[in-house]
Amino acid sequence: MPDVQPLVSDFVLKLKRRKVEGSHAVARQTAELLRSVVSQHRMGNTNQAAALADAIRAVGEHLIAANPIELAVGNIVRRVLHIIKEEDISSTAVGIEGLSVTAVSDDEYDSGNDDRPTLSAAVLASHARNTLRAPSLQTLLDDIPVSTALSHSASSAGDSDGKTGDKSLKTRKLKHDVIAAIGDLIEEIDTCYDQISEQAVELIHQNEVILTLGRSRTVKEFLYAAKEKKRSFRVFVAEGAPRYQGHVLAKELVEKGVQTTVITDSAVFAMISRVNMVIVGAHAIMANGGVIAPIGMNMVALAAQRHAVPFVVVAGSHKLCPLYPHNPEVLLNELKSPSDLLDFGEFSNCMNFSTQDGTPLLDVVNPTFDYVPPKLVSLFVTDSGGHSPSYIYRLISEYYSADDLGVRRMSSS
Repeated sequence: MPDVQPLVSDFVLKLKRRKVEGSHAVARQTAELLRSVVSQHRMGNTNQAAALADAIRAVGEHLIAANPIELAVGNIVRRVLHIIKEEDISSTAVGIEGLSVTAVSDDEYDSGNDDRPTLSAAVLASHARNTLRAPSLQTLLDDIPVSTALSHSASSAGDSDGKTGDKSLKTRKLKHDVIAAIGDLIEEIDTCYDQISEQAVELIHQNEVILTLGRSRTVKEFLYAAKEKKRSFRVFVAEGAPRYQGHVLAKELVEKGVQTTVITDSAVFAMISRVNMVIVGAHAIMANGGVIAPIGMNMVALAAQRHAVPFVVVAGSHKLCPLYPHNPEVLLNELKSPSDLLDFGEFSNCMNFSTQDGTPLLDVVNPTFDYVPPKLVSLFVTDSGGHSPSYIYRLISEYYSADDLGVRRMSSS
């Protein structure tokens, strides 16, 4: 992929330097890059789907390693791998449907009615059973891709005439369908805010009090949509120290005419009894229904549970991660600069490295994210609708394949 390599290197550099921030922007740019990879990939004559998947894995490994904390990168890579498998299965099914079934009789045989290659009903039934049957133990031990084994069994049953033309047509169709499906994925990412905001009227009622923490664009658009539908409500915004993104959100809400009150993070427990609902965004939604969210979110969730206040998480489907928090691939947190918390000039006398054991007298820890377990979440609102934490596994099974959880290239042996 010589034409795509500069694009990959440039995006990897941006991820390493944190030039692309926010899961939405990262997910969209990752999908656009992978679409370019598919477009420039040269398809071989055999096992095109597996070769295309290997090319995506090769790029995906570099992207994930560039910024492991941004789980949206791995999510999009796995979504594209799932798309390739779905389109390959679909094209295989279409190819089987295109073959005519003949019931050969001892009394009559008409060979002039159709010039298309024909297979007997027994051969087609056998291939259908092989398609639906789970891979054999020998296939798994020999590390033979299932699609390769099935395509070999199907090809051995038909006529050899026109195979080269059919393969070329199938190759072009597979590549075209994958590119189109990735385009649909990009459109899904672009429209996730609108899809989620349409559900705001069903959740936010008249004269309710909403609490949120920090600044989330998804939450902002959600509240905007409720305001446009003439809902009258008040929002408590916890400031989200130490970056104080809640101040920015409060200003944006006031500009839209939403009654807003800014509170400190430590005042959440004191104010939660006046709140009807907590609505927050998320950095990622894990396979068990847990949430990786901005720091301080677990405190808000515990306060909501203590006072029986619904805790609602709004997030696009590109934030659904098929991994669990305990997976080694998941990096749950990232430490930001201590300068967000204090001025080094005022505390320079505490930074004495000449102590007996050589350690500083003052340590500063500034984590970025918090983990909210699924038992503290009442509802997830995604672009596909509202779901309980126990249903997240079902959504993930629709978007991802189980054998793509670890993004790595298969051995060529």
